[in-house]
Amino acid sequence: MKAVEFNNVTKTYFGKKALNQLSFSIEDNTITGLVGRNGAGKTTLMKIAAGYLKPSSGTAKVFSENPFESLHVSLNSIFVDDGMVFPSALPLGEILQEGARFYPNWNDRLARRLLDYFSLDPKNYHNRLSKGKTSIFNAIVGLASRCPLTMFDEPTTGMDEAARKDFYRALLKDYLDHPRTIILSSHHLEEIEDLLENILLIQGGQNFLHLPMSEFSSWAIAVRGSVEVVRDILDGREIIYEKTLGKNTIQAVVRNELTKNEVSDLRGTGAELFPVSSSDLFVYLTNKEKGGIDDVFNENESR
Repeated sequence: MKAVEFNNVTKTYFGKKALNQLSFSIEDNTITGLVGRNGAGKTTLMKIAAGYLKPSSGTAKVFSENPFESLHVSLNSIFVDDGMVFPSALPLGEILQEGARFYPNWNDRLARRLLDYFSLDPKNYHNRLSKGKTSIFNAIVGLASRCPLTMFDEPTTGMDEAARKDFYRALLKDYLDHPRTIILSSHHLEEIEDLLENILLIQGGQNFLHLPMSEFSSWAIAVRGSVEVVRDILDGREIIYEKTLGKNTIQAVVRNELTKNEVSDLRGTGAELFPVSSSDLFVYLTNKEKGGIDDVFNENESR
């Protein structure tokens, strides 16, 4: 069953498209990584799925119904980000009590144990917390809600490394015990890739790639060798990323679709072939130029 379905969804703000004919679907009880550069449309996507925003055009479905102003979707989904607002008059402990009243699957024992583990005083107030502690409390609410659709938008902002690792570990353990559909947005793909079953990469408000994480991890390959040999053998293939190394050596990244003859030819010339990490691939695919920041300096030098 599809937990989330977008069909040609466009969302326009002041004449600019945050989402542009975006289509994808996410299965029940999976963890999907939502990645993209700042401004790609990740937050807008999740706010539409949560029912906060209405598409300008196209259709969005959550649990097979329109999420906008849907009580059913509100009760069974949660959107966690650094903009979460709670009543300023309620201490943290009472906020958790209210969470138990609203979310049908709320686990108060988990919420209290996490609050204690992360050294959050239940008598403290949300608007008095540091940036990192605010993110931790918001994440606790997201985990304890156990909503069938749980969306985290950059949930570890401000957390130190230890807290980030603890959060991801808690998320995985609770997901294994209580499966639900989780969408996790992060700029740090290297921190979350082991959690993910699928990855949705959006760029310019569009679906750029949507595939199992295992396939994304092997989607590209890097080739390092002499400029003349590498460019000759890879002629006709799209170069995703290219970097000059020394006077006559380059490193090129291409789709992992090289033929046996191409691989043999490259190795016969002494060229090296090696895998590309998921985090590096994300950067290469979302760069405006195939040389990344190096192209800025190359352009300046050519003037």
